[in-house]
Amino acid sequence: MTTSEDTVESTPAPVGGRPSVLRGQGPAVAVVAVGGAIGAVARYAAGLGWQTGPSAFPWTTLLINVVGCAVIGVFLVAVTEGRPAHPLLRPFFGTGVLGGFTTFSTYSVDVRRLLEAGRPGPGLAYLGLTLVGALGAVWAAAALTRRVIHRGGAR
Repeated sequence: MTTSEDTVESTPAPVGGRPSVLRGQGPAVAVVAVGGAIGAVARYAAGLGWQTGPSAFPWTTLLINVVGCAVIGVFLVAVTEGRPAHPLLRPFFGTGVLGGFTTFSTYSVDVRRLLEAGRPGPGLAYLGLTLVGALGAVWAAAALTRRVIHRGGAR
């Protein structure tokens, strides 16, 4: 004879009747964390290598964001239209490394800093240059990568 205690599962029921969002995501979370650390260190090193003063135009941050966007344009086309990639490559490099490398939070702080320093012209120029440069870089890099991949596959 079985009792109701015999049929109860050994795992606890999820809160609210839904499975945990993070269940099975440990490897992805780990590679994003490692990639983010690598990207952040690379950004920090770039800032040390090309320092700008407090009231200077933030060329380093602009360059970091534009280069990071170009790299993500190449990377995403390569992994979606090129050779198949390991499932953890995208979260590691796309979200982790490039997310840690690009710095749109510093971008907004730099704009505020320029405006507070009484330099609205450079602040607004930086605001626009970063937006246009980042979007243009990802678009151009993706288009060029797509052209290279499809030209190479047609041979």
